[in-house]
Amino acid sequence: MKYVLLTLISAMLLSVSWPTYGVPFFIFFALVPLLMMEHGISKFSSYKRKSWMVFGLSYLCFVIWNIVTTGWLYGAKNPDGSHSMMAVVFPVLVNSFLYSLVFQCYHWYKNAQGTYWGLAFLIAIWMSFEKFHLNWELTWPWLNLGNVFSDYPKLIQWYDTLGATGGSFWILLINVLIFYTLRTWEAGRKRKDLIRNSSIVAALIVLPMIISLVKYNNFNEKPSGQVNVLMLQPDLDPYAEKYSKDSLVIENDLLTLAENNSKGRIDYYIAPETALPGRGSISETAFDKSLILNNIKGFLSKHPGAVFATGISSHRFYKNQEKMPKEAYQINPDLWVESYNTAVQIAPQQDIQVYHKGKLVPGVEIFPYMTFLKPLLGDAMLNLGGTVASLGIDKERKSFSNPYNKGRMAPIICYESIYGEFTTDYVKKGANFMGIVTNDSWWGVTQGHKQLLSYAKLRAIENRREIARAANSGISAHINAKGEVVADTFYGDQTTLFAKVNLYETMTFYTRAGDLLSRFSIFSLGFLLFYFLIEKFRNRVKKA
Repeated sequence: MKYVLLTLISAMLLSVSWPTYGVPFFIFFALVPLLMMEHGISKFSSYKRKSWMVFGLSYLCFVIWNIVTTGWLYGAKNPDGSHSMMAVVFPVLVNSFLYSLVFQCYHWYKNAQGTYWGLAFLIAIWMSFEKFHLNWELTWPWLNLGNVFSDYPKLIQWYDTLGATGGSFWILLINVLIFYTLRTWEAGRKRKDLIRNSSIVAALIVLPMIISLVKYNNFNEKPSGQVNVLMLQPDLDPYAEKYSKDSLVIENDLLTLAENNSKGRIDYYIAPETALPGRGSISETAFDKSLILNNIKGFLSKHPGAVFATGISSHRFYKNQEKMPKEAYQINPDLWVESYNTAVQIAPQQDIQVYHKGKLVPGVEIFPYMTFLKPLLGDAMLNLGGTVASLGIDKERKSFSNPYNKGRMAPIICYESIYGEFTTDYVKKGANFMGIVTNDSWWGVTQGHKQLLSYAKLRAIENRREIARAANSGISAHINAKGEVVADTFYGDQTTLFAKVNLYETMTFYTRAGDLLSRFSIFSLGFLLFYFLIEKFRNRVKKA
């Protein structure tokens, strides 16, 4: 019962730390009860199958954490209006299993190499797992520990140097040191050691925050310019209206919203992810003939000096004999098609600038590891009303240049905004502000869209770029380069948001270096595993 209680305490502390409802400071000792549980079972219990007990209890902890923080996934619906159980059950169970597997590896290594080496191994393998979770096809980094302070930007200004992954390292280090302090106290009851170790822990918590506050109060980077942005929030029901309403009616409503709120000079109109065309998609080989896109050019002709950026659904056809991408699917004996979740920037007398979403939502926009999983799962893609085929992607990020001013927008599409190092590539391509186009209305009035907005603040700090975020139903927002929400909208409103967005050119250390501590952790993990194998080999030689 003692070990179950410790497990539940960790689950509770992890859960109540999370944005956008929690208090993040609990995260500094949230893993300590779990570490105490593992240590107690390993060293003092009489269980026959200790490893199974550790795995089972850690799995319980991580399942509770995942349910409390991402249970809003249940808000996703099937085309018939019923809630999609697969949308929540699969990520909760699989993500919890992966975290438990990481903790189990720590348990095995600690038992083989001792507590101190084991704690170093825990930091290395957890950091390596978070980096892995950012890059594989089942990617789901929603619960990476460094995200936890996204609602407290004043305390994490140093993310412009080490990023959110640096935050994960910080949190893991504090948890490990608190556990180490408790263990040394239990072992020796030496007050001097307790005071020294507690002082180190306190300093490691407070000093980064002090540094952050200093950076916050002394941020004085001069913008290279400023652009006037009007973010459009059409509040289009993603399940009913989007795929049943006529595409030209949808576009007319969007342009009417833009026209009625165009007061003064507008440099950018930004509409949400897949705002057009509604049902179906637009052929990329016939952009110049598209009535929908030409209507936007007609709108812009009334607003000289403005460009229109929006998300669209698009596709490209391939003949049977052509070399086709793996995501293309056959629609008749001689014709194949590849679909995209696309951002475009439209300006009169200019070629349309195009970017295809590079980080796809597993199970919704991409069938992960299709070659291996499709024979087992069948057609297991989640049908939320649109295509159920894997989408094509752009392998490199882009920035959209503006022919009328210095603006160069990063066309970030929805889910991409939770990826730190990934979004630095937009800045490296010249982006001096970020435009996030998103449709996070799939989950209704839940924590989902709030958390996604909150994570965008991390990208602003990491790159020191302002963000104009256009959401379908909310929350649309203007975020400054210090990660603060300057202005936002209410969820469910059909409205617009005007912002004067500053343009910045300087690249931060994080923009240039990326997830440096993650790479260091992967190297450390390799060293620790190599050291373990060498020790095991030497022991065998001695016994021989």
